[in-house]
Amino acid sequence: MLKGLNLLNNPFLNKGTAFTKEERAKYGITGMLPSTVQTLEQQSVQAYGQYLSKTSDLEKRIFLMNLFNTNRTLFYKLMGQHLVEFMPIVYDPVVADSIEQYNEIFLKPQDAAFLSIDDPESIKESLKNAADGRDIRLIVVTDAEGILGMGDWGVNGVDIAIGKLMVYTAAAGINPAQVLPVSIDAGTNNEELLNNPLYLGNKHARVEGATYYEFIDQFVEAATNLFPELLLHWEDFGRGNAATILEKYENKITTFNDDIQGTGIVVLAGVLGGLNISQESLKDQTILTFGAGTAGVGIANILLDEMIRQGVPEEEARKHFYQVDKQGLLFEDTEGLTPGQIPFARKRSEFSNHAELTTLESAVKAIHPTIMIGTSTQPGAFTEEIVKEMAAHTPRPIIMPLSNPTKLAEATAQDLIEWTDGKALVGTGIPAADVEYKGVTYQIGQANNALMYPGLGLGLIASTATRVNAEIISQASRALGGIVDVTKPGAAILPPVAKITEFSQIIAETVAKSVVDQQLNREEINDIKAAVTAAKWVPEYQELKD
Repeated sequence: MLKGLNLLNNPFLNKGTAFTKEERAKYGITGMLPSTVQTLEQQSVQAYGQYLSKTSDLEKRIFLMNLFNTNRTLFYKLMGQHLVEFMPIVYDPVVADSIEQYNEIFLKPQDAAFLSIDDPESIKESLKNAADGRDIRLIVVTDAEGILGMGDWGVNGVDIAIGKLMVYTAAAGINPAQVLPVSIDAGTNNEELLNNPLYLGNKHARVEGATYYEFIDQFVEAATNLFPELLLHWEDFGRGNAATILEKYENKITTFNDDIQGTGIVVLAGVLGGLNISQESLKDQTILTFGAGTAGVGIANILLDEMIRQGVPEEEARKHFYQVDKQGLLFEDTEGLTPGQIPFARKRSEFSNHAELTTLESAVKAIHPTIMIGTSTQPGAFTEEIVKEMAAHTPRPIIMPLSNPTKLAEATAQDLIEWTDGKALVGTGIPAADVEYKGVTYQIGQANNALMYPGLGLGLIASTATRVNAEIISQASRALGGIVDVTKPGAAILPPVAKITEFSQIIAETVAKSVVDQQLNREEINDIKAAVTAAKWVPEYQELKD
């Protein structure tokens, strides 16, 4: 057992002023703390007062990160009490400021593992050192090439992995001692970072191709050997690499990509929630995705899978999907199509005069979509003309401008409600206030991945899942989409983030049941609810074990 300063400096075991007089004597810390012994509740009141004294969001984040570095139990007790308030601070959108200033404000590595592509021989040792003997069940790994709305931020992007894991624990109760953020430092193509003398990552261009994929293989092998019950979550990989990596490993290990699948799961839940309100069927929808990168293609694939699952033959189902990117509508002869875009590319012969359709507006006029999803990071792209054109051809258009942060959103919820005379069913990528229009309060669902991945992760871990497949994803989406109250005027298509702990439990139980029903569990599970409850960690001080 750790003693003295080593104990006080261990964030997983430190209780600070909550150590009793007996514990202080037993573990050699008598005289190293003020005399008063506080409860966890007293500490959280004190810490919240300190938080409120900070004048900027970034200062608040830095305070919370220092608390996280010092005492995990107190940090998560406090975050659990103020989850809606803290989530934008520890994760999106304030994490963007933290990433941009990572080198300037760096103090501690926050128990992350940093893997350098220049030193593949050290992968296993690095993971082992960072885990420090802990039983790791969940890794969030990023190479930070494709941070949504930000692009390539090299090693600074580790803050994304750290923030995701905070939400996993705060929302779903995943044990913080069993998680590990991992940064894969493959270099960066961000000139600002390369020219910054304080940059802490590899100061060379990104390594690509065979060398890169070999490094990923070595990482996966080392991680799964060290941590045999591992769930591996991929985050913010570049457009080309993300799908390639997922396709290689999804049938071999327990893994998912949050940008490809997580976003798609939440969007599918939002679409199902919207269709519950409009009383329409998915098979009757025409779906346009604006922004055909990792997220846009991932969303389309998950919606396509669900349409097929509902009985539409694949060839017929594909006719319901259109992808628009910077070139306009994607056709089979469009130059530079990615492997993910190719199955969604259309034939020019489908359109009269073999139209070019090089703009979103021309595509909407030609296609008449009933569902329009934005992952383009093109601010204001869903214009009044486009939205009114869409609404003229469908009674309840589902419109989801998902790009974030706020400055990159394709449209505001207020405009979408007003332009469609209250008919639009809206989901946004950023938190949006209620919209008051003609006497109705429209609640706006946020298509935040945090609605889904904490419950998904808890369900997979609790059920000892060996794989993550389309059936599990479909069941999770249906569970989330089914939480919507369709009887309420102005009802949101997704449940509010404020209730995230409640529906994380529902999603976790749904996921665990799907795993067990498909016999994908590693260990025998007789009681789904009991297994999920047993897997949850609660932020309370425990007796230290000798």
